[in-house]
Amino acid sequence: MVAEALARDFPVNATTPIEAVVKFAGPVSAPAERAALADYTARLGHVPGVISAQVTGATGDVARVDLRFAANDESAAARALVAKVRAVPAPPGARVYVGGATAELVDELGSLGATLPWMALLVVVTTFVLLFLAFGSVVLPVKAIVMNALSLTATFGAIVWIFQEGHLSGLLNFTPTGTIDPTMPILMLAIIFGLSMDYEVFLLSRIRERYDVTGDNTAAVAGGLQRTGGIITSLALLLVIVVGAFSTSGITFIKLLGVGMIIALVVDATIIRVLLVPATMRLLGPVNWWAPRPLRRFYARYGIREEPGLPGQPPEVAARRVAEPV
Repeated sequence: MVAEALARDFPVNATTPIEAVVKFAGPVSAPAERAALADYTARLGHVPGVISAQVTGATGDVARVDLRFAANDESAAARALVAKVRAVPAPPGARVYVGGATAELVDELGSLGATLPWMALLVVVTTFVLLFLAFGSVVLPVKAIVMNALSLTATFGAIVWIFQEGHLSGLLNFTPTGTIDPTMPILMLAIIFGLSMDYEVFLLSRIRERYDVTGDNTAAVAGGLQRTGGIITSLALLLVIVVGAFSTSGITFIKLLGVGMIIALVVDATIIRVLLVPATMRLLGPVNWWAPRPLRRFYARYGIREEPGLPGQPPEVAARRVAEPV
C-alpha cells in the first residue's frame, strides 16, 4: 500500500508534518523578520516531541516552518504535540497559524466535541416528547433512550475492537491503522438510533394497544411481543442483507459502516428488542404507564393515538381512562 511504502522508505511523517505558517508585519527578507523567524524556528525545535524544525518556504511577509515528529500523525501524542506547538509564543508583531493533518484532526475533534452534546440533547429531548405524546408515559421514553444507548454502546465497542484494535482484520480483509475516522461514529449514531427507535415504537405501539384493551401489563407485553417479534426479526434480516454489501467493500470506512450496521441490527433485534425491552417492562409493571397528573391531562387532550377512542368505547371514555392515575 502507498501508506506502508511512505512509512518504510521516507522520513517519519514526511508527508504529514505539523506546519506553522508565520505572517509578519513586513517582508520575511528584512533582517529583523529573518532573525525573528530563526529564533521562532529554534524555539519550535526545542518543543518536546519535535525531531526537527526547518523553514520550507517564504514569500512576501509569509514563511512556513515544517515540524517533524516521531509519533503517528493521528495518535494522542501527536495531537498533544500540536497543542504544545500552538502554545509557543509567536514572533513579535507576527501571527502564527498551525496546520497540517494532525492539526486538522485536533480542530475536527474539537468542533465535533463542542457540537455533539447539543446534538445528543436535541435527539433525547425530541425522542422523549414524541414518545410521551404517543404513549402517555414518562417512563417508557426514558427506558427507550436507555435501551438505545445500550445498543449503541455494544456496537461502538465492537467497532473499536474490530477496526481500531485490528481484530478480525484478516477475515474482513482490511489493514488496521489504530484509529477510526471521528465522523463515522456520529454518522452511525444517527442511523442506528433512528432504526432502533423505529423498532421500539413498533413494539410499544402493539403493547400499548393491548394494554388499552386489557389493562393487564403482563398480558400486554406478551401480546405485543408475540405480534411484532417475527416482523421485527424479518425487518432486521432484510436490512442486514442490504447493508451487508457494504462490509465487502475495499474502502475501510464503508466496510466499517456496513459491519457496524450489521452488529447494531443483530444486537437490537435480538438482545435489546426481544429480550431486554419485554423483560424490563414486565418487571416495571404498571410503572411503565406512569406520568404526573398534569402530564396525564395533557396527554388525554393532545396525545397521539391510532384511534380516536379505545376499542368499544366513545372518545370521552377513552380519554378519561387514559387520564386516570395508575
